[in-house]
Amino acid sequence: MTAVLETASDRGTWRRGRVIAVFSALTALLILAHPLVPNWAGNAGSLLETFLPWTGLLVLPLLVAALLRRSALALVSLLLPVLVWGGIFGGRLIDKTEAGGDLTIVSHNVNDENPDPAGTARALAASGAQVIALEELKKSEIPKYEDALAAAYPHHSVQGTVGIWSTFPLGDTRPVAIMPWTRALRTTVDTPKGPVVVFVAHLPSVRVRLEAGFTANGRDEAIGLLAGAVAEEPSARTVLVGDFNGTADDRALDPITARMRSAQEAAGNGFGFSWPAGLPLARIDQVFVAGLRPVAAWTLPATGSDHLPVAASVAF
Repeated sequence: MTAVLETASDRGTWRRGRVIAVFSALTALLILAHPLVPNWAGNAGSLLETFLPWTGLLVLPLLVAALLRRSALALVSLLLPVLVWGGIFGGRLIDKTEAGGDLTIVSHNVNDENPDPAGTARALAASGAQVIALEELKKSEIPKYEDALAAAYPHHSVQGTVGIWSTFPLGDTRPVAIMPWTRALRTTVDTPKGPVVVFVAHLPSVRVRLEAGFTANGRDEAIGLLAGAVAEEPSARTVLVGDFNGTADDRALDPITARMRSAQEAAGNGFGFSWPAGLPLARIDQVFVAGLRPVAAWTLPATGSDHLPVAASVAF
């Protein structure tokens, strides 16, 4: 009789938890088929892709439910979303950084309410980067950045609210029209190993509103204009940095990611989340490259900004 009861109990663990198993399959489908989530309803697809790595946390409540139900079926079904998530994001958790590199670039949205511009500038200079790109520069605070960076970075240009500082000479610097006011620039950095074209951009902000969903139309339009400017650039070596208010997973950035590599994905260690600085949840600050090989990518310690600085080293 005991054996019969144990057998019946074992069968029960495989019969219970069918609802949990269904939700496990749906979670795996959501992670795998996120490009199919439409954007016509409040840009839901882009919103999902902004925080796509965090979809793995959906497994946790399912795991708790499976344990409470003592369901073998539910526990085994959880392998499906875990394997799908690992297949998509597991590679980003591997340390792909290498030593060396011919050029190091730092990009930072310094925040126009930064209480310590000079301290922020000194912290960025301490990274040893040859090129520093800044976004969201407040006009009245620009002299503080210029004074703090002047000694180590004798070449610089500010266009609107974005700027670039370099240890190497700059040439053919000009604004790039992506908005009614200037929030992007293009310049040529004359390195000892040859010229590199660098674009610095700060794309329009996005918002999540109950009545409108993920409002990103202005950003998406700016992405198209920026991608067009990059596509017209004849240089074999191009770098695009800045605050994109969007992640490399977001389909809205496809016009850029289709022709340029994310340095973080190619040569980083982890996800490299950059915003918000206090508890980073997404990487919306980017370093994209074309015609160059990323060898390392990382984030720098917090400054007085609500963003973390991002950095990358590339080889020619």
